[in-house]
Amino acid sequence: MKIEHIGIAVKDLEAGNALFAQLLGRPHYKIERVESEGVNTSFFQTGESKVELLEATDPSSPIARFIEKRGEGIHHVAFEVEDIEAEMERLRSEGFQLLNEKPKRGADNKLVCFIHPKSANGVLVELCQSL
Repeated sequence: MKIEHIGIAVKDLEAGNALFAQLLGRPHYKIERVESEGVNTSFFQTGESKVELLEATDPSSPIARFIEKRGEGIHHVAFEVEDIEAEMERLRSEGFQLLNEKPKRGADNKLVCFIHPKSANGVLVELCQSL
């Protein structure tokens, strides 16, 4: 398993893109809207991993609620897996609480599943598998 990306919640995607382009010395390579999650995403490549910026498009979305409670910042850490369903089953058997029963389609052409922060030392963990 490797870190696929780190998700960062931002209030303004355009401002976040400008800041991270300056910080990382390169522009984002992709912007994508994920209707099911109520977000716009932007991706930056950083070596073998990525940084994903997430901007809420709906005031009731998980990102909007996160920013309201905690402000902008790290939202989740995503790990790449080869077989997401097998990994979900393994984690369930180890006692982790999953936030979805089946993998769902996420940004960047991935199947995704989230692990509840209460069962991962307060960190929202995302599993992702390339389609």
